[in-house]
Amino acid sequence: MLGSAAPVLAQSSKVPEGTKLAADQTFTYWMQDDLKTLDPDLSTSKDGNDVLQQMFEGLYQQDDHGKLVPALATSYEVSDDKKTYTFHLRNEKWSNGDPVTAQDFVYAWRRLADPATASQYSWYIELMQVKNAHDVIAGDKKPSELGVKALDDHTLQVTLDSAIPYFRQMLVLSSTFPVPQKVVEEYGSDWTKPENMVVNGPYKLKSWKIGNSIELTKNDAYYDAANVTLTDLKFIPMQDNDQALTRYEAGELDFVQTPAGQYPRLKKEYPDAAHAPPRSCVYAYRFNVGPNGPEALKDVKVRKALSYAINRDIIVDKILKGGQKPAYTWTHWATANFKAPDVAYADMTQQERMDKAKELLKEAGYGPDHPLNLRIMYNTSADHKKIAIAVQQFWKQIGVQSTLENFEWKVYLDKLNGQHDFDVARTAWCADYNEASTYLDVNTSWSDQNSGQWKNADYDKLMKDSKTAADPQEDYTKAEKILAEDMPLAPIYAYSLPMLLNPQIKGYPFDNVQLNWYAKNMYKVAK
Repeated sequence: MLGSAAPVLAQSSKVPEGTKLAADQTFTYWMQDDLKTLDPDLSTSKDGNDVLQQMFEGLYQQDDHGKLVPALATSYEVSDDKKTYTFHLRNEKWSNGDPVTAQDFVYAWRRLADPATASQYSWYIELMQVKNAHDVIAGDKKPSELGVKALDDHTLQVTLDSAIPYFRQMLVLSSTFPVPQKVVEEYGSDWTKPENMVVNGPYKLKSWKIGNSIELTKNDAYYDAANVTLTDLKFIPMQDNDQALTRYEAGELDFVQTPAGQYPRLKKEYPDAAHAPPRSCVYAYRFNVGPNGPEALKDVKVRKALSYAINRDIIVDKILKGGQKPAYTWTHWATANFKAPDVAYADMTQQERMDKAKELLKEAGYGPDHPLNLRIMYNTSADHKKIAIAVQQFWKQIGVQSTLENFEWKVYLDKLNGQHDFDVARTAWCADYNEASTYLDVNTSWSDQNSGQWKNADYDKLMKDSKTAADPQEDYTKAEKILAEDMPLAPIYAYSLPMLLNPQIKGYPFDNVQLNWYAKNMYKVAK
């Protein structure tokens, strides 16, 4: 029997000379939940961004330490007032052979801002301070009036309302990626189906079996395909962390987040595979103070009592055990240049917090004769359930009764951001860029992600002022103080990412606090 020729593996510049590569260059990656969409203008999740940054390239990416590196933007100029950026684009093609042009960015950004698109991330283009974004999103101006235009096929000009020093850092997020106008207009919402989808990144969509897998394969039309070593990526959604761990141990997954509490054991068993780098995300319980929320949560004394009663040390040290840190501020401690304020309740002992919580609840009129009952909502996950049960017990100690409600991801998101149908909801935020505003802007009254519908005029003003401040850090510190005083949410812990990564997989960016990874820079060595 004649054998087929061995595959020729791309020897990327990332691969050290003399490295023996595995014959099968497939990376299989676990995700907690399946994605709602593969459309860059509609995506809202960290997992979605992880997938999309393999399929598309925007103006910039990050290196292994989180520093900006050019993607499509080979160079740029900025005006003296720092409000006009002119980007020069490399020659690149879509996977169907069409050229990628500056107009593809113009189309994508206008589409993101257009109310007709109904993107839950349209607010991001406003956070970027793109000229007229606010009025376009509000429907008061046409998308064509957005401050972005193509000077020619390879020159993109962006005009801002306010100069912000971190503007280019914001351009690594998938919401800012180009999309192929011709394909989107031809197929409408079906443009992301495997048979229709056109991409400009190193990988293209091979298949998407809802609830089962998303498979990508190398895009030979990619301009740097010769330096892409991994040939296939498989994203496997699985809500049961324990089941995912079993599949990792069976060799069916190359990456898995370790279940709560198991990292110390797994570190001993798999010392070369276990890692727990800091990850710029914060876990919290958000209080619904909007029209659909319970009357009790409109009282700041109640919100403070609920927050104070949460024993963050037990959650981090006894339940999670994976390098996480207790959080008393909303912004992750590792965020670049962030200066956390002195938050009074952070310096209390847990007993002092519990005593204060009981006192506040009593002042708010709740007690044995007038008990407080709340619903705690979380998306399906054994880890989220463990935390919810713990919080339920903490609150019981101060006389608050609570019931747990869990929903699968898509239903949970709709209840959280669409219907605002919850009392208290498990939430988390992962940084879109490495700067404190990525966290703090979420709580502004105009944010689409402000699911609890909290409004504070002083907070809004600080965040608006921060956009034009020479050094916004003072505004950020004051904003965090307001969050601690008004408590629209209870920060619980700052993430790490306790994981098992197949030691054969090389090139994962452990030193990037956002953990933005690019499979084109990774490779698999032989055993």
